[in-house]
Amino acid sequence: MTSQPNLTSAGNGVAQPAFAFATSAIDGRARTGLITTAHGQIRTPAFMPVGTAATVKAMYPAQVKQLGADVVLGNTYHLMLRPGAERVARLGGLHQFMNWPHPILTDSGGFQLMSLSKLRKITEKGVTFQSHIDGARYELTPERSIEIQGLLGADIQMQLDECVRMPCAREEADRAMQLSLRWAERSKAAFGALPGQGLFGIVQGADVPELRVESARKLIDIGFHGYAVGGLAVGEPQDVMLAMLDVVTPILPADRPRYLMGVGTPDDLVESVRRGVDMFDCVMPTRAGRHGLAYTRHGKVNLKNARHAEDTRPLDEASPCEASSAWSRAYLHHLVKSGEILGMMLLTWNNLAYYQELMAGMRAAIAAGRLDDFIAETKDGWARGEAAA
Repeated sequence: MTSQPNLTSAGNGVAQPAFAFATSAIDGRARTGLITTAHGQIRTPAFMPVGTAATVKAMYPAQVKQLGADVVLGNTYHLMLRPGAERVARLGGLHQFMNWPHPILTDSGGFQLMSLSKLRKITEKGVTFQSHIDGARYELTPERSIEIQGLLGADIQMQLDECVRMPCAREEADRAMQLSLRWAERSKAAFGALPGQGLFGIVQGADVPELRVESARKLIDIGFHGYAVGGLAVGEPQDVMLAMLDVVTPILPADRPRYLMGVGTPDDLVESVRRGVDMFDCVMPTRAGRHGLAYTRHGKVNLKNARHAEDTRPLDEASPCEASSAWSRAYLHHLVKSGEILGMMLLTWNNLAYYQELMAGMRAAIAAGRLDDFIAETKDGWARGEAAA
């Protein structure tokens, strides 16, 4: 059950809450609760809008908060390249720099480095790579990744890991997982948290259950404030992702948050919450919004389609989000087809609103002991809406 967080000193005479996680309700393997950080509490299950380069694209920070987001994600790789972690630190840290006085989680950069396979070299020490911006050479080690995240002032920091594409050979999955474990030990040794900050380890092992189990158990032995499941949502079928969660989440400590990285669709979210995941991030709702795709309780709506050209209905007349209820599909179709920035803004707003409504619905359903019913009703709404479209 949720309790009052312990307070520790930040060294400036101001008491800060210690990093903590407490559940308030459990329904099957799903749970709802609170993560406490120096910059506020995160209600779980939580969806974190992605603010890769210190901005959630096409959104004002206050809008993101008003939609119900308690935490956003920033990215070590992108921020180390531009504007630079040291510069952000001189300017007061990432919270002040982006005017987001709430919790921030920073991804260590491992996933982005996977996409730079032609521009990077991985060794025991770390990763050397060329910037995708100007070709300059950089080195990212577990220690430097933690240093950067500390300079940014992130409330939740991630170990540096190696993420491999699937499908891959078992030998390759094993090699990357073992390297990630060694980097996890170095990341923890380098972590010098201020009060209210936490460090998460990342479970790797591709689609091999035995490797996932080994990774999870050895990370638990090292000891982290929370545990992420990485290396999924990289093109594998949903059933493979869910099978890995079925293997991993029962092993992870019940008193620590569980974070599924880079996921996902609304269906991915509800099925992963059902399996005990507490935290998610994904570019999908913002990227889809910039490309004409809306997520709603009636399913997906592709505003590029000509059938919306004279449709006077809003995306969702019952939604509390103005972007969902105040403009017609015909107008949104016009904006998308015209390449107008307002179209990207409105659809991003709608999508993030729906994602936060979905998470709030799951939190309430877990508290009421009816998550399975909520998921069934939600999926029925998607199916009926898309059948009628």
